[in-house]
Amino acid sequence: MTSPMTSLPSIALYQPDMPQNCGAIMRLCACFGVQLELIEPFGFVWDDAKVKRVAMDYINFVNMTRHLSWEAFLNAQAVIPSSGEAERMAKKRLILLSTKAAIPYTEFKFEPNDILLLGRESAGVPDEVHGQVDARVVIPLQKGLRSLNVGMSAAIVLSEALRQTKAWQTKSI
Repeated sequence: MTSPMTSLPSIALYQPDMPQNCGAIMRLCACFGVQLELIEPFGFVWDDAKVKRVAMDYINFVNMTRHLSWEAFLNAQAVIPSSGEAERMAKKRLILLSTKAAIPYTEFKFEPNDILLLGRESAGVPDEVHGQVDARVVIPLQKGLRSLNVGMSAAIVLSEALRQTKAWQTKSI
């Protein structure tokens, strides 16, 4: 676990469609000790038993918050401005993973409080959301291929964000 003073990137899922992917990302967040933000409405019925089945016992270790809407999520992320370095360290940036982005995730400079936002498996995020993020990054793929599974995308970019921010967990054996 991280100390309360340690900031880590987090993951936000915008109206996820598939409970299996949601469960896999819950497991990812539990294993890396990062916050998971779930933005409703979901494309599936949230059934605690079904979600627990896909997230397995990792659900007991994930720090997760559900938001009833995009607006509720944005309001929950508000940061009270302060001055200097403390303000920069407290600022949360929304970084959208998108096939429409121009900046490869490996060329982006991640910060500890970044929120990695992933869209619906079926449709990504609407243009309105694209317009409200701080940055957009893409995972470069072979020509002619559309995208990776949302869980795989989350793991790839989260790993790079943790590496850049030197936030990798050390585990005791």
